Amino acid sequence: MGEADRLSIAAGVAGRILMERAGLAVFEALRRRFPEARRVAVLAGPGNNGGDAFVVARLLAEAGLALRCHLLGPAADLRGDAAHAARGYHGPVEPLAAFAPDEADLVLDGLFGAGLSRPAAGEAADAIERANASGVPIVAIDLPSGISGLTGAAPGAAIRASLTVTFFRRKPGHLLEPGRSHCGETVLAPIGIAPSVLDEIAPRTFANEPPLWRDKLPSPDRIGHKYDRGHAVVFSGGVTQTGAGRMAATAALRIGAGLVTVFSPPSALLANAAHLTAIMLQRCEDEAELAERLEDTRLNAFAIGPGFGIGEKAARFVAALLAADRSVVIDADAISSFRDAPQALFEAIGRSGGAGVLTPHGGEFARLFPDLAEGSGSKLDRAREAAARSGAVVVLKGADTVIAAPNGRAAINATGTPYLATAGSGDVLSGMILGWLSQKVPPFEAACAAVWMHGMAARLHGPGLIAEDLPAMLPQVLASLDF
Repeated sequence: MGEADRLSIAAGVAGRILMERAGLAVFEALRRRFPEARRVAVLAGPGNNGGDAFVVARLLAEAGLALRCHLLGPAADLRGDAAHAARGYHGPVEPLAAFAPDEADLVLDGLFGAGLSRPAAGEAADAIERANASGVPIVAIDLPSGISGLTGAAPGAAIRASLTVTFFRRKPGHLLEPGRSHCGETVLAPIGIAPSVLDEIAPRTFANEPPLWRDKLPSPDRIGHKYDRGHAVVFSGGVTQTGAGRMAATAALRIGAGLVTVFSPPSALLANAAHLTAIMLQRCEDEAELAERLEDTRLNAFAIGPGFGIGEKAARFVAALLAADRSVVIDADAISSFRDAPQALFEAIGRSGGAGVLTPHGGEFARLFPDLAEGSGSKLDRAREAAARSGAVVVLKGADTVIAAPNGRAAINATGTPYLATAGSGDVLSGMILGWLSQKVPPFEAACAAVWMHGMAARLHGPGLIAEDLPAMLPQVLASLDF
């Protein structure tokens, strides 16, 4: 975003104009969301974020609201466009120490922008803590003060906003936790930066939303048949661990796979048969039977891990699937089975002509990538490095799931909801990714689409969600995309 500003200014859009437009966007969003607010406390910092705050303060004063404007540091330290904006506001400016949030209906946070690289300290940290403790609604300019725009981290005191207004494009800190939670509602406002600047910037990080992947998804053809839509396979666990595999298989079928089969050990055949209808069932006990099944090249995508069991058998099955050049979703127990030999997994993925997709939660991620899990990088950095190292698309799950490809592309998801914190929801996600892979959707887009739809299905259902409910919500999600 700093480069976007620079390129726009170089193209002839004055920095003061960008600041004026940013301030106007904040003013308009603030008045729409809090029309009853009459007393506003404005917190301005020493940089361009503070300059935006002074523009908003001027507009609020012109609208007749009662203001108290507080500046961090002396006014003489303001420079450039921020100093110009401060001169445009003609009301009194008080020191930040005089900030009294209980005397305001609304607090405007313009202390620090997205470029903050260290914890807020001193009177700034004190003002942030007092603002949060007051319960008064807070509107943040660009990003809540104290949140890193790069990582979403809050290394010290950080504003908890009700509304955040940012400009042109969001930063990772708007989507990565805890930044996402600190933002409250986020409004994205245009301020006259031309989208063509992105051609030069060439960003590799995206918000996970339909424009990123929709054109890669298949649309059912009038003359097509089920064999055109792939044949997905899910491995079942033993007789007491069959539910996870069936949920994954159901999700694959719902997402559009033409055929779905559950490969089951003999002990679980009857248990699975009692629950499966449109989903087929085949015995698969050992590597010899798996090799026999893999002779059918129509079986083009597999998911292994949910309920399968941790151990050498899982590792050998994964290796066999990858050696057969199949697309494989490697989840749960299959991930943990490589805890002591992650490099063997990565090498098998590298040799495979199929697609590998790893879907770890935080604990499983640490089993394959212990150094990354303990490192200081952001979740985005960790997922991107893991994808490059493993050669697989990595879906690092959580409230802010990150999907990363080996070529450096990454997407941050924002459809996650607490309703998904229920047993089996990850198994359903694996099945959804599998279903798209079976339809020959590229692995990065398959994972991104599945993660987004997974969250939307949970949101549509709402309270009381259990994992079995998710596949039944997918037709509504698909319909919203004009499928």
